[in-house]
Amino acid sequence: MLTRTLLLLLATTCPAQAITHTFCWRGADGYRIEGYISYPDTAQGWLITETTVSGFGITGWRHDVYLGQWSRKDVTPDTSWTLRFDSRTLSFPMGGHREDGTYQAWNAGGFADDCGDPGFGFNGGNRAQDVCVDGVFIDESGIDPDTPLSVSPDPDNPCGPLPMSALPEGRHFG
Repeated sequence: MLTRTLLLLLATTCPAQAITHTFCWRGADGYRIEGYISYPDTAQGWLITETTVSGFGITGWRHDVYLGQWSRKDVTPDTSWTLRFDSRTLSFPMGGHREDGTYQAWNAGGFADDCGDPGFGFNGGNRAQDVCVDGVFIDESGIDPDTPLSVSPDPDNPCGPLPMSALPEGRHFG
């Protein structure tokens, strides 16, 4: 009985530990997102949603040009914010269908034009995965809606090294 009481006490007094993953989305025409997702370890094995994450943020780039950023801390009542993450497969379900749980709206809804100005957002809809920059839908960023999006194997460098052609002038070698 004492052991059970002690376990119950520990379960109620020990805070959950956060699990954090980084990810990289590569869109068309040089668009990319580097991001992170954090959630309580008690949520493992379940579908993580915008209501269960403890941290989330994205930073947008086109080649080596910074486009903007957005995080869970920036959510307002008007924000498009739908997130699905499978902690078993370490991936974001994609395909863009709400009824299947494969729709993603990270500060960019179905038309990807509501990210604010200035602002940045991502939409994983049924037509494409694409970005919004300063309140404008960036059609040329779009890729197939079923393109997988998984966590990065290198948390310190989620998108990997940049190609030599993307380095600023003066940083090319050889």
